[in-house]
Amino acid sequence: MKAVCVLTNTPKFVKGYIEFSEIQDYILITVNITGLTEGYHGIHIHEYGDLRENCKSVCSHFNPYNTLHGDIGDSKNNRHIGDLGNIYANEEGNVNITFKDYFIKFKGKCNIIGRSVVIHEKEDDLGRGGIDYLGNIINEKIYNESIKTGNAGSRIACGVIGWCK
Repeated sequence: MKAVCVLTNTPKFVKGYIEFSEIQDYILITVNITGLTEGYHGIHIHEYGDLRENCKSVCSHFNPYNTLHGDIGDSKNNRHIGDLGNIYANEEGNVNITFKDYFIKFKGKCNIIGRSVVIHEKEDDLGRGGIDYLGNIINEKIYNESIKTGNAGSRIACGVIGWCK
């Protein structure tokens, strides 16, 4: 089974798609995007597929287990299900990457169909902002935003996840 998110609601010059393919016990995610600024950008699955207000009406990261923000490599108890980490845009602004996720699904509690993918302006700090290497909070304001959004900045592109051939 496959699903795709075409980035249709882009207030900037960002174009592309994210494809989701069910392979045994994981989802293979393929990202093909052009028009980004060079560098890392947070990528998340958000709760709703409502694009009426550009990328603002998609609400928060998809988080069915009510956990803190984290990285795609973290356990499901230490990340939002919608946390897909960062993608890197090269100097031409292009992203072409494939990676796996073991927690997002096409059915059940972690179903991503009808939700949205959002590409963010900045690098996601993966829920580790505002803390030192021992895990002590050194900047409460940065930490509080980090555990919700990863301090990834504004939403620069989004689209709805739907079934595909």
